[in-house]
Amino acid sequence: MILLQSHSRFLLDTLLNRLQNIEKAVEADYHWAEFDDVRYHIQVTMKNPHILLLSVSLPTPPPETVFVGGLPSGAIEAIKAAYGSVVQILDPPRDGFNLTLKLNLNKLPPDEEYRHALLLKIASVREVVLGAPLRGVLKKLGARNVASNTDGLVALLHRPNESFFLIPQVDKVTVVFPMRFKDSIDIVLATSFLQEFVEARRAAGLNSAPPCLWSPTPPLELKEAPTEALSANAGFVTFVIFPRHVEGKKLDRTVWSLSTFHAYVSYHVKCSEGFMHTRMRRRVESLIEALDRAKPGMEDGKNAAQSRSFKRLSLKEARTNSS
Repeated sequence: MILLQSHSRFLLDTLLNRLQNIEKAVEADYHWAEFDDVRYHIQVTMKNPHILLLSVSLPTPPPETVFVGGLPSGAIEAIKAAYGSVVQILDPPRDGFNLTLKLNLNKLPPDEEYRHALLLKIASVREVVLGAPLRGVLKKLGARNVASNTDGLVALLHRPNESFFLIPQVDKVTVVFPMRFKDSIDIVLATSFLQEFVEARRAAGLNSAPPCLWSPTPPLELKEAPTEALSANAGFVTFVIFPRHVEGKKLDRTVWSLSTFHAYVSYHVKCSEGFMHTRMRRRVESLIEALDRAKPGMEDGKNAAQSRSFKRLSLKEARTNSS
């Protein structure tokens, strides 16, 4: 199984390259998009080569999710806590984007290791923003200060017009993913993959992993969810997160793994589909080679039969051969 990286590789490379060539005062204007319809824009001018503007566009949120000022709940606080004075939030953001950050490269720490860690965190702005509400809930679980009367359903954005759900409780947080796919082949492969995924959780070496369940119908925890949010064609996956799963550095890994679970499944479904296509092509090629090998054999047999046939000779030719 391959896990997706939390940082944008292109964004990190761009930041490192910009830092190394800051004295050249070269303009930069890059647009790119990543999985689940997250779009980025970087702009640097020759007038201020040490100032970098980073804009981020998030997926379209469904109506059941809560957005404040175009961002998930707690995103502003998470950005300030992660980046400090190095990054400034511009209000309003650039047109067509949910967030615009102003990065002053001159304010980066002089220590090389700490500077690289901070740039890596900036390149993980997707995790910081989209994972903010999930991180807040899991932090309370880890601190054991979830209110005892908590009995609500929390919807969080993770794909365009799609959400997953949290059911916070005092000693655990239940996370439910409605799994949706557009292609009919993807639906079949994803359903099979998720069933095997649940079975693999029961292996002896994964006893410490969060409990995982799959069902073709919505679990009881989603009885309060809106009907349009439960239109899943590949079933529902449920994880139960306990305090031990969010202790220390485990919190970041758990937040990212849950935030990108659908993308993780989609990635492996496409890999499986590509693998099967490759196997089928190789099988067809081997059959074609077998047919090609049979053709020369047929020609050889025909030539051999012709060589064994009798040839009528003239009287002169017969006398010449006998002599």
